[in-house]
Amino acid sequence: MLEPAVRPAAIRSTPKAVGIAWTLLIINTLGSTGAKTVIPLPRSVSQLITMGALGAAFVIALALNARLRIRPSAYLFLLTVLLVLSVVASLNLEGGFGALFRCFRFALFISTLWLLTRWWNGSLDLVRTHIRAYGVVLVTVVIGLALGPGNALPFEYGGRLTGTLWPLTPPQVGQYAAIVIGLTTLLWLGGKLERRNALVVIVPSFAILLLTHTRTAMLGLVAGTVVALMSQWMSSARARKVFTGLVLVGVFCAVALSGLLQTWFLRGQSEENFSSLTGRAKVWDALLDAPRTTLEYLFGVGLTDKSYDGLPIDSSWLAVYHEQGYVGIAIVAAFLLVLVVVAVLRPPSPARVCAIFLITYCLSASYTEAGLGDASPYLLHLALAASLLVRADPELSKESV
Repeated sequence: MLEPAVRPAAIRSTPKAVGIAWTLLIINTLGSTGAKTVIPLPRSVSQLITMGALGAAFVIALALNARLRIRPSAYLFLLTVLLVLSVVASLNLEGGFGALFRCFRFALFISTLWLLTRWWNGSLDLVRTHIRAYGVVLVTVVIGLALGPGNALPFEYGGRLTGTLWPLTPPQVGQYAAIVIGLTTLLWLGGKLERRNALVVIVPSFAILLLTHTRTAMLGLVAGTVVALMSQWMSSARARKVFTGLVLVGVFCAVALSGLLQTWFLRGQSEENFSSLTGRAKVWDALLDAPRTTLEYLFGVGLTDKSYDGLPIDSSWLAVYHEQGYVGIAIVAAFLLVLVVVAVLRPPSPARVCAIFLITYCLSASYTEAGLGDASPYLLHLALAASLLVRADPELSKESV
């Protein structure tokens, strides 16, 4: 992964079937819980759909790569080590047989990514697939809002936008909108997308993000975009202009719209609730104060549903600490560090800037969202970043045409 980037001419297009497998992985990570849907959808049915999507993605990837030709990937190697740790920790069945089922899902998820590494060549094809797939998800959210505004903006979520065709929580919808906005902006900035087409995607996606009132997604979008633009500062006059424009807009909003911004961020919460991160801090304190054995400190209790005492953990680092212990935290930190170092060493390119956005977004969101220790959208975002940072192999590229 540390070798110089390939010349653009050596990068070949990705087969459509690879994009289908990638889309199925996205469907699998949508989850099966969330808001009340317009048409009642039993959780068992949604789980069957998501697991079926993962199984289909694996079958497609295996059929495409029957000779099992894969690329070396430090990111996936460390994820595989994390999987082994998860299996060992889950064998005590403290989390029930559900822990072993989650390990099986995690194994299938990583195996599919390994099979798809054959087509990881630094091209932007998977970025476009990523945008299209999440764009379709956002369209279903808008359709749900049109069919039933009351269901899509429910009282139990504080009037925040949810998915009602497929059960999606406001943080999920906000995350998908932020990823679509960021990647689309950077494709336009890199000259890979026309401005009109970019605006058609960005404007409605930003409206969706605002309606979700998801602070994590908004801050992740801002942080990821700023860091990505700064990485292009020396090589792109266009990036410098956009960055300067964003700074000016930010200053204007901070001065002229401070009241509206404060209202949006507070979401009607008290200052005490806001300072405790909507109650997250209480769950975190209880988790950290709970007694553990030495083995649990080191290796965790195995994969769970990312909750503690019935309440969501909502932090990748504490979820990993709970499920995979300090060793798991070290592995997660290691694969994040690998991605950061490789991204820094790569020469400027549209692929690199998209990878930097994704890495920064996931790092920013990891504080208040779980997902770095199990099959999740965050690991899929990072897998996309890893694919953008890989040096193309001409021999494998010829076979993929």
